[in-house]
Amino acid sequence: MSPKIESAEGEREAIFNVARLMQVAARTAPKAAGIDDILTLIVYGAEKDAIADKMEEMGEQRKIDLFKRDAKNVRDSEAIILIGVRGSKSLGLNCGACGYRSCKEFEEAQKTAGQDFIGPTCLFKALDLGIAIGSAVKIASTLNIDNRIMYRIGTAALKLNLMPGATVIMGIPLSAKGKNIYFDRKWP
Repeated sequence: MSPKIESAEGEREAIFNVARLMQVAARTAPKAAGIDDILTLIVYGAEKDAIADKMEEMGEQRKIDLFKRDAKNVRDSEAIILIGVRGSKSLGLNCGACGYRSCKEFEEAQKTAGQDFIGPTCLFKALDLGIAIGSAVKIASTLNIDNRIMYRIGTAALKLNLMPGATVIMGIPLSAKGKNIYFDRKWP
């Protein structure tokens, strides 16, 4: 081991350490009825670039330049943490927020892939996902790692089947540069 750690190496190492802490924060975040259906994955290198490629492809197909803008952020980031949920499971509360009269009807309903995610989704699982994401980004922010929650990363990751079992995924790119690369992104 070298007796010195240069800036780039130390910053990269810090990003991966924080990403791991973000996984823990997502795991330990409160869940409805204490049932954990949250999934996490840290992506970097070629897999990270594959997500950016998929985002660009989706932007071309849909004629939405925001996919391309966000893909640039992915390429400029050191790593991404994906946080997803198994939203096709229910809690058995029969609340009806999913559009079905009972959780039994919801669970028996055909799950279909929409343009971006798989539905229907249990409201409580979606809430669990939001709480897990909030817990994770709080860790990154507290430890001075720039980040931004990006829906477009998640949908690309879902299309690439990076988190089997997830029905909804959000992506959080991570960076440590002299200026936050997610702060003043230009709208096309």
